[in-house]
Amino acid sequence: MEIRVLADADAVAREAAKVIAEAARVAVADRGRFIMAVSGGRTPWQMLRLLPDEEVPWKHVHVVQVDERVAPAGDPDRNLTHLRESLLEHAPLPPEKLNPMPVEEQDLRAAARRYAVSLQKIAGSPPVLDLVHLGLGTDGHTASLVPGDPVLGVADADVALTGIYQGRRRMTLTYPIINRCRRILWLVTGSEKVDMLLRLAEGDSMIPAGRVRREHALVLADRAAAERS
Repeated sequence: MEIRVLADADAVAREAAKVIAEAARVAVADRGRFIMAVSGGRTPWQMLRLLPDEEVPWKHVHVVQVDERVAPAGDPDRNLTHLRESLLEHAPLPPEKLNPMPVEEQDLRAAARRYAVSLQKIAGSPPVLDLVHLGLGTDGHTASLVPGDPVLGVADADVALTGIYQGRRRMTLTYPIINRCRRILWLVTGSEKVDMLLRLAEGDSMIPAGRVRREHALVLADRAAAERS
């Protein structure tokens, strides 16, 4: 795991956009496509708004979701709402290349299975994503892999459902597909993340984030979060 410390959240977002653009160019040159999974968060939305300033082979890019809250279309709690605002409204990504999690379905378990199948169609069987962007919660969660939830033990599915967490049930990528990806990009900002970033850096498997593979993982952190790392 590599940790790069930058001045602030803005610098983290700018560096992340550069990292993603470079990864996209390499993936398209090597395999003809770039498949990226995106989490939510203020710094990531800024990162996505900066991506159009970089050299990105957009027509060969696919974007999928790392996780999503079960909420109505357009709800501000939805990662998709901000993903569309941050990416589709600013970048020439073909709308059909954005693959939202189907959290508006009545049968959420069937919807999770369908999303897993859609990932196979995009990224092979089993699906291998080129880059997975992750955040780090103050409780050590990442994606919607949250402490104490049975989703942590899912080993036979790439997409699963959580229980209620911070007022919402969620759909999330699981450890198998995350740990199968070619590269992990962590964005960690804010002084409230100091303790968890230290535990992540030490590979502490007692927190959900600590169970994510460390090979080919890059952490971009601001100085506030990296004070002790």
